Order: sequence, then structure tokens, then C-alpha cells
Amino acid sequence: MTHPILRRSLLGAALALPAIGTSRAQAAWRPDRPIRMVVPFAAGGVADLTARAVASRIAERLGQPVVIDNRPGAGGIVAGQQVMSAPADGHTLLVASNGTAISRALFRQLPFDPLRDFAPVVTMGAFPIAVVNAPNSPDASIGALLARLRANPGRLNIGTISAGSTQNLSAELFKIRTNTRFETIAFPATPQLMTALLRGDVDAAFEITGPIAGQVASGAIRVLATTAATRAPTLPDVPTLTEAGVPDYDVASWNAIVARTGTPAEAIAAINAAVNEALSSGDLRQALTQVGVEPRGGTVQAMGQLLAADTARWAEVIEKAGIERQ
Repeated sequence: MTHPILRRSLLGAALALPAIGTSRAQAAWRPDRPIRMVVPFAAGGVADLTARAVASRIAERLGQPVVIDNRPGAGGIVAGQQVMSAPADGHTLLVASNGTAISRALFRQLPFDPLRDFAPVVTMGAFPIAVVNAPNSPDASIGALLARLRANPGRLNIGTISAGSTQNLSAELFKIRTNTRFETIAFPATPQLMTALLRGDVDAAFEITGPIAGQVASGAIRVLATTAATRAPTLPDVPTLTEAGVPDYDVASWNAIVARTGTPAEAIAAINAAVNEALSSGDLRQALTQVGVEPRGGTVQAMGQLLAADTARWAEVIEKAGIERQ
């Protein structure tokens, strides 16, 4: 769903501030035509808004427009193919995500290898995932939910959106790390998941905080824990699963920028510098935080390590959970 106020906030922050000085990396490479940023999601969602806000800043610093090209569908394959069919010259970029890392193990056949065919550029932001339940649930804390799961092996249901999504695999990883047994029920989208949660069809759910922020604020649903290693800035009073004693659990959904392998290093360095400068803006950081995005940035190497680590982790979870490849 498009959120007009959030859209104005993000895009306004992206356009309001003057350009920051050009770095040496940027001086070494300048695009000679508009840059196309392919987004594997529909327009209007938080990931799309993040890409648009960051793209505006890249355009300021690199001196060329950045055109957002929304190509949703097929688990990111459609968007990836667009980048693979374009020259490796820095003028076509892909917004990568957890889905990019998951796809390598989830799909039987891919027209590209995310690790081999895409060159990391920079991480843009992360989206916290929360464990939530209904206010009338007997589990008033994550500790209570864990105790009930252990006392009733195989009898509770935990809901997520579609099988193979980050939220779905987060629940499966929770099952593995806590050594508990429960049924993971996948729903087509967030509205159906929340309806099932409030109706009592599932005992808890894993969902990204952005789409449920309104229900959390109104008290319609209760947040038990978040899944990243550190507390979510928008939910500072909510413990993490690590704090609750779940070992080796650090999960956040994320968006990043990659290019086609073979893209000149100076182009990647210039785009990385532009994005990091954009994300250093207080106004943009505040606007992203308001829609549930934790601004990240960082080095090319860190983005590559994130993609490789998540690819390996989700492949292991998919195998252990027995999720059928698509």
C-alpha cells in the first residue's frame, strides 16, 4: 500500500539538502547518461520509497538522473534479468534484498547466480522483523511464548507471509535455534496473516515492522521481540530474541544496491560514495527511520559479505526446514 505522507517525508528529505562535496572516488567516474535503478518490488512500498529517496541523492552527486524501474514478480528474477541484459558499465543497478540471497537455494533454476553475476555496491537499509501476537494471547512476553512452545511440542502455530519469504525463513530459523516444534503457517500477504493472528488461528507471527506499525501503535497487536542483534530504534523497549536467550539469532530484512559483475571498480566506488554521503544526511536518516528503515551504508566489501553470509544461512534453513524448491 502507498503511504502518501511517508512518501512526501522520504522524498522531501531526499531533495531538501544541498549536495555534499564530491569525493575522489566520484571524481574518477561520472555517468554519461541517466542511471537506471531496477527495483524488484511494486511502487509505493517501503523498499521502493527507500530506493527513490536514495536515488535522488545519487542523482545530485553524480550529475545524472536516476530512473526507478519497478519490475516486481517471480521472486526478483524479472528484475535481475533486466540488469543481466544491460551493459556492465555502472548505468544499470539492481536493488537487491534478502530475496536475492534466498533465491539461490529456493529456486531450482535461476537465469543468474546472485553471488557470481552481481557485484556488491552498498547496503541501503535494514527492516526490523518482529515476533507479535494478539493482545488477548496468554503469552505476554517472548519468554512465555517459548515456555508454551516447549511445553506443547507440535501443538502451536506460528504464522508468516509466503513460504520462502524472509519472515517465513525467520520463523524456521527460530524453530531451529530454540529446538522447538510448531507448525509454520504461510499466508498470501500481511492482511490475511494479521486477520488469522487476531482470530486465534495462529499463536504468534513473524512480520516486518513497517506494514504493521499502525496496529502496533494502536495496541491491536502486541510485540514480543525483534529479530536483529540490537533493538529496533522504533521499538526501543522491545527485547531482541538474543536477549531472550535464543542463540545465534540475528535477522533483519535489508535492501542494497548491486551491479552486474564486470562493472568498473571506479563506477562501483563512486556509487558507493554517493550512497554513503546520502545516508549521512540527518534529514534522510530521520525520514527513513520514520517508515521503519534503519539506514545502513558501508563498504563494498561489507555488502558482499552480507550477501554471501545470508545466502549460506538461508540455504541451510531451507534444507533443514524441508522447504520445497520452486
